[in-house]
Amino acid sequence: MNPERYPLPALDTLPDDIRETLLAVQQKAGFVPNVFLKLARRPAEFRAFVGYHDVLMLKEGGSLTKGEREMIVVATSGANDCLYCVVAHGAILRIYEKAPKLADQLATNWRKADLTPRQRAMIGFAMKVALDSRAVDDHDFRELHAHGFDDEDAWDIAAIAAFFAMSNRLANAVGMMPNDEFYLMGRVPRDRKA
Repeated sequence: MNPERYPLPALDTLPDDIRETLLAVQQKAGFVPNVFLKLARRPAEFRAFVGYHDVLMLKEGGSLTKGEREMIVVATSGANDCLYCVVAHGAILRIYEKAPKLADQLATNWRKADLTPRQRAMIGFAMKVALDSRAVDDHDFRELHAHGFDDEDAWDIAAIAAFFAMSNRLANAVGMMPNDEFYLMGRVPRDRKA
């Protein structure tokens, strides 16, 4: 993939609101994730993407934890062969769950991952939405209900899987590559030198 096809814009060329958002992310994380820079070249799409992302992934309430939301992203992104999302969201998952192997397990073969029965039901539903949504039926909802999820939780799981299926396809099509920083996040202590 030709990296020059969709070059990352310079921060000083971006609209003020987007530049401020990216500088805040950089302040918190120590770097600006490439997904934000890549999307910033289209300001209206950046705002819509980040807005929906934040509604799904930072939502208060419901029974899904932030870690479980990231589990959905990593498992479905692995099934969609999205390097960017597996690496970036795998790093976030490792941090949230303090489980350095879980992201690799989910991205490679979620059926063998160290999951609770509840999480296994959640990921099974998310995978069906991501890969074969036309086959979702009442049985899938009954399975979620049996593990303590309600219909609103099912919507959240489906929305996250669907949103990241779109994101996976865009990331693959435009050659989005993960920042180097993501690879070690959550694997080694922050104060340890790489």
